[in-house]
Amino acid sequence: MRPNVVTEAGLPTRLSQWWASVPFITSGVVILCGVIYLVCLLVGYDSFIEICFLPSAVLSRFQVYRIYTSVLFHGSLLHVLFNMLALVPLGTELERIMGSIRLLYLIFLLATANAIFHLIIAFVVAHNPLHPYPFLMNECAIGFSGIIFSMIVIETNLSGVQSRSVFGLFSVPAKWYAWILLILFQLLATNVSLLGHLCGIVSGFAYTYGLFNYLLPGSSFYSSIESSSLLSACIRHPGFILCTGGTTYGQLPIYLNAATASSGLSPGNIWRNLSSWMPQRETSTSQPAQDPRFPGRGRTLGSARSQSATTADSDISLQARLLDNSAPDHPLETAPPSTEPRISNGGHLSGESESIAVLAAQNQGVDNFEEELKKLVTMGFEKTQAEVALAAADGDPSVAIEILMSQQG
Repeated sequence: MRPNVVTEAGLPTRLSQWWASVPFITSGVVILCGVIYLVCLLVGYDSFIEICFLPSAVLSRFQVYRIYTSVLFHGSLLHVLFNMLALVPLGTELERIMGSIRLLYLIFLLATANAIFHLIIAFVVAHNPLHPYPFLMNECAIGFSGIIFSMIVIETNLSGVQSRSVFGLFSVPAKWYAWILLILFQLLATNVSLLGHLCGIVSGFAYTYGLFNYLLPGSSFYSSIESSSLLSACIRHPGFILCTGGTTYGQLPIYLNAATASSGLSPGNIWRNLSSWMPQRETSTSQPAQDPRFPGRGRTLGSARSQSATTADSDISLQARLLDNSAPDHPLETAPPSTEPRISNGGHLSGESESIAVLAAQNQGVDNFEEELKKLVTMGFEKTQAEVALAAADGDPSVAIEILMSQQG
């Protein structure tokens, strides 16, 4: 008798499975930064002074491109490896919460905000009348770590955890986690930009406290982008995650219009506005607990299907009663039974059936999209996500299911 053999997947298989679980934008940023470093290594490019974030060059020569080139370039192999390994878990978690397009916009927003804070702090410190430090204006910063520190603050705020482990050695309160990492990196690593990491933390807290609300688009902006035919290939990608559904946990800052902003800036509502962005874990007895892996709302298949079938039957019977009551040979009051055969009755019923058939055919052409959407909702998918996926699939339910399953997987 052959003994039981327990086999484990090889390292290449596990690496491919791990990489397949990384969402679209996060994996794209990793590939882009890695390719840029390899190209620089192959061609021998090391003039990072031309593309790094240099406050004096940005202010004096208005070289705004440095805000974004400094994020994508890295100085050494360990630099790019460490940053990308830190980005993968953070970016994966945030992309699953926010969606791919929203995360891409967040990266652009954080890169811009980090640069602005960097310029302001460097200029103020370098030109303060008490003790100026002009070297900050000539400090060259490069790498993705500033955005990573912003992501640490945002992910910690959204997760709602009370403590975080530092390298598996000890735990610290979650609100101090980013600050502890900032101090440790300054003590343990050399040639690290304190101001660049500090500005990343400041941008992260500014985002979580809602200070960037005026810069955040509404949900219709992301829906219009995801519904665009130009991005159909990206949406079909297994790692692409739609951002039009609800978040799995925590709260995301949203766009504020002028009416809500004017009421929110009153002194009596400042603390309420700040505390509203704190993660809240309220449980409801009327709905079951939600699995963080599947952000859609669960529904019972049989009950929803029978409910939709009952609704359709009631609509058809209502049309039949309306046609029957509106016919001239059928008055509203009940007529006494007659023993004589009525030849016109059969003709009236057949005409009534033909009218119902015409109405049903017209409704079928108009409500085909709605029926497919109801089927997807009955299967347990979020209605807004199902609607966007069905629109991206040009009404094909099988392709829409593939899109929804890929973004949930």
